[in-house]
Amino acid sequence: MSQFKFSVGPWNVHSGADAYGPATRKEIDRDEKIRKFAEMGFSAIQFHDDDAVPNINDYTEEQIKEKARDLRKYLDSLNLKAEFVAPRLWMDPHTKDGGFMSTSEEDYEYAMWRAYRSIDIANELGAPMIVLWLAREGTLCAESKSPVWATKRLVSSINKMLEYDPKIKVCIESKPNEPIDRSICGTMGHVMAISAATIDPARVGGNVESAHAVLSGLDPANEMGFALAFNKLFTVHLNDQNSIRFDQDKSFGVENLRQAFNQVKVLKENGYGSHGEYVGLDVKAMRTTRDEDSYKHLQNSMDIFRMLEEKVDRFDYDFQKKCVENRDFEALEMYVMKLLMGEV
Repeated sequence: MSQFKFSVGPWNVHSGADAYGPATRKEIDRDEKIRKFAEMGFSAIQFHDDDAVPNINDYTEEQIKEKARDLRKYLDSLNLKAEFVAPRLWMDPHTKDGGFMSTSEEDYEYAMWRAYRSIDIANELGAPMIVLWLAREGTLCAESKSPVWATKRLVSSINKMLEYDPKIKVCIESKPNEPIDRSICGTMGHVMAISAATIDPARVGGNVESAHAVLSGLDPANEMGFALAFNKLFTVHLNDQNSIRFDQDKSFGVENLRQAFNQVKVLKENGYGSHGEYVGLDVKAMRTTRDEDSYKHLQNSMDIFRMLEEKVDRFDYDFQKKCVENRDFEALEMYVMKLLMGEV
């Protein structure tokens, strides 16, 4: 029996609009997406704060909590959990030059307001953590911010979140660039350093996204393994990426099958999921996808993961041991390739 449960966010099903073209599919209502996710076998839903409470800026703190409670009832009716809540700071005019690292005190306070509201929503939904994708937390102009000041500001902001709620976990999703030019927290190594500098490092960890690791020139499985070694892998966002072009969020395993295999392998070997962690997807359908196929990329990603999990179950560790003892890595590499191609 598989040890893994899957999670997904509403943004994984979208209209196909991108920076160079308009929508190619109809918008689908959030609750309809969530119902479909339940039918597909997902166990938990990932939320941005304004996924959970649309038009969040228009409501008071108590109104936000009330709307989150209504959403919780809907999730309960579908036997779904909420995995996390993430403040979507990159979409608001207040955060056009970052939120936690904004040089405007007014905009910084707005960012903290959104972070606190995300924690409130997480508590109402029963989610144990918030995720920080630091989308605009860096620089567009290299000389506009001191990286020393910005790093310390991030640590201070996370400390405020930890103080606001004594139980909430803070999970940083690292990325080296895009939409900003230079990220302050680009890799899992950066996440680890930030975590160690906070007032409660045990509650600060990371989310490894496959594509973001590739954009950093790193191997996703190694990034996951690095975090696992320190009990810092709070969640994952699985997808795929064709080189370092731009953040593509392709279906898991469609570009780099062996790389995908090793992501499944490192998760399975190290008991990921045994403490309630989810295998999260962060994938986008191609612009050419038809309305009736709006969920196919999600099903494909889950199916590929499960097929690779079966390959991991069949992996011959005795043969691996012999190859390592003899330093016959050519034989080991060929064995892996045959395994992936169905020859063993």
